[in-house]
Amino acid sequence: MSDVESDEAGEHRAVVLDMLPTGRPDDDRPPQQKSALAFALGEADFLLSEFTLAEDADIGFSDRIRPDDPVIEATHAIEFDALPSAARSELEYAIEDTIDRDEQRFVDFYNDAQPITLRLHQLNLLPGIGKKLRNSILDERKRKPFESFDELEERVAGLHRPKEILIERIREELRDDDLKYRIFVGRDEE
Repeated sequence: MSDVESDEAGEHRAVVLDMLPTGRPDDDRPPQQKSALAFALGEADFLLSEFTLAEDADIGFSDRIRPDDPVIEATHAIEFDALPSAARSELEYAIEDTIDRDEQRFVDFYNDAQPITLRLHQLNLLPGIGKKLRNSILDERKRKPFESFDELEERVAGLHRPKEILIERIREELRDDDLKYRIFVGRDEE
């Protein structure tokens, strides 16, 4: 399993970011010889994928799909730079939708984040979280685990928009292949 989530029903899911019904524009073959393509974001590990679609594929933008669906002929992981511009513009919305769909999983990141080294904590990898804010989060979660983003924001003075902080970190991890530490975006095994 490389680029999609396993949900409660045991199904793997990815969110469609964009479709190219006549294939890539830089493919010189006639349109009738090109396969339709879909670009998707895995819901579990946020890996980006390109799906080659069967001729009778009936999927569209923002659909949640399984890579073993019969309308998908091939799947391979891609880098951020390989996404069409329309897919890039939808990426933030897909990330936000994925977080909203499973809020507790992402709130639990704030509950469960651990030190990486003696001087670096996972929380410090989030945009705008320095030593003082990190320590406030750690102190508050010792009292009681956070149950929602709203509660997190209410209990931790100075922490504003905790969900958007995660979205920005995920986007950064998708854009920058050279990041030393990854929290949310898996690594492709290909």
